[in-house]
Amino acid sequence: MKTSQEKKPSIVFAHGLWADGSCFSKLIAPLQAEGHDVVAAQYGLDTVKADVAAVKNAIGRVNGPVILVGHSYGGTVITAAGIDDKVAALVYIAALAPDSDETSQSQQQKFPGTEVFSYIEVADGRIWLKPDGVKCFAGDLTEKEQKLVYATQAVPAADLFNQKVEGTAWKSKPSWYIVAKNDRTVNPELERFVAKRMGATVIEVESSHVPMLSKPDVVLDIIRKAANSVYAMK
Repeated sequence: MKTSQEKKPSIVFAHGLWADGSCFSKLIAPLQAEGHDVVAAQYGLDTVKADVAAVKNAIGRVNGPVILVGHSYGGTVITAAGIDDKVAALVYIAALAPDSDETSQSQQQKFPGTEVFSYIEVADGRIWLKPDGVKCFAGDLTEKEQKLVYATQAVPAADLFNQKVEGTAWKSKPSWYIVAKNDRTVNPELERFVAKRMGATVIEVESSHVPMLSKPDVVLDIIRKAANSVYAMK
């Protein structure tokens, strides 16, 4: 029988491109208040290998079981990092989820491209989001929030999406998936495809690419469901 003092699952977040751990700011405080240990991993978007290692380091700093939550490219990261034995469940937010023979890029190429890629600039070996591109990325946020998203963008290495690392956690771990129906950064049809392929529990939300900022209550509800499922198995 579980006691009220028994620890709840820990939550580790993995961000995508043009973002850092602050993109989960509306989720962290409520989850902490509910008794979860929470870490938003910060990584450099230099190599997939290094980003996965950073998330694994974050997993090592919290007690298990762990729920990994990945947004966008962060889905690629948690797909590899999630093979860690402490990870009990995965939550994907408008995210990529490559199979063992795919990269982030090859997975996206199977679907029509999205508008955001008309608003990028490759310079100094990095892929920069132009100011006008924020509306494709986070168009349902207030103008003030959109400016904050642009100002805090983390800029990926130009070849990041062509890199591959070992590990396909969604083949062995229970998964939840949030499809952003109005996404102009990752094709919603790609999101539906990967969610179905992994056998995830799926919810679709009227949102841009950043539902954790525009629809935080919906995202929190899904994380809670994943946590409750893991807690019930303890």
